[in-house]
Amino acid sequence: MSGGIGAHGLAGQGARQEGRSPLATWSERHIKWLLVAPAIVLILAITVYPLGYSVWVAFVNFDFLIPGHAFVGLGNFAAVLGDPVALHSVVVTAIFTVADVGLEFALGLALALALEKTFRGRGVLMAIFVVPLFIAPVIVGQFWSLLLQRPFGPMDYILSVILRHPVTISWLTEFPWDFIGIILADVWQWTSFILVILLAGLAGIPAELHEAAAIDGAGGWQNFRFITLPQLVPMILLAVTFRLLGAVNLFDTIFMMTGGGPGTSTYTAAYYLYQTGFQQFHLSQATAGSWLFLILVSVAIFLLVRRLLKVEEA
Repeated sequence: MSGGIGAHGLAGQGARQEGRSPLATWSERHIKWLLVAPAIVLILAITVYPLGYSVWVAFVNFDFLIPGHAFVGLGNFAAVLGDPVALHSVVVTAIFTVADVGLEFALGLALALALEKTFRGRGVLMAIFVVPLFIAPVIVGQFWSLLLQRPFGPMDYILSVILRHPVTISWLTEFPWDFIGIILADVWQWTSFILVILLAGLAGIPAELHEAAAIDGAGGWQNFRFITLPQLVPMILLAVTFRLLGAVNLFDTIFMMTGGGPGTSTYTAAYYLYQTGFQQFHLSQATAGSWLFLILVSVAIFLLVRRLLKVEEA
């Protein structure tokens, strides 16, 4: 009886399948690809197409002031490499990146070690430190510009009171104070980013390691050097890598504080590309410079990521 019912059910299922359209059968067979197809199309539209278009722009004369798009080959790349302002902007970017990330790491590590233990008011301090992360870089630049701007900014007055003699520093128009002002603004905003990551790393270190070190008579410095720091290396590399990606693209703060000046002294690579492409309208040259800068940054990030993966494998 059951065998007859089973045969009848299979026959009915086969009849239903035979009655389905080829489109329905094909859709069921490829349902997983149909579900992800909209996401694939969207990714291609917003990433692959713009990248391909930028490659074409880099090899033609795409200039708003010159009609037509004549093919120039590597001419745009040669123009960027031969531009002393472009080379200067790369040097400035390197200076800002090393100074920003170095100070942010030192301060972030010190704060993370200080906030590792639970104490009264720790939550309030964490909230205060994290607030700058949620402020737009444009607002940060404007805020620090108001603090440092002579003669209305309070920074010179505060320093005069502390040092007990008049201080008249042109923070936004004189070297090296313009560099220091921009670095102060960027460090103020992003130190807490490294702080949060390192705090997470410190929380993941087993307490048994510190207890065993204390039993063996290790002091605070030895505990930090031989236990905390080695255990924290993966998180340090992760934090530094992310901040390097942000620091090399420094633009908003400079735009609001110095406008790249005085002259071109605070031009970063991002600011140089902005000026070349959208102020001087040499879009093809700016696009070629973007690709050169991308290659340069990619090499540095690749080395850091490879180092991070080696640490995780060990």
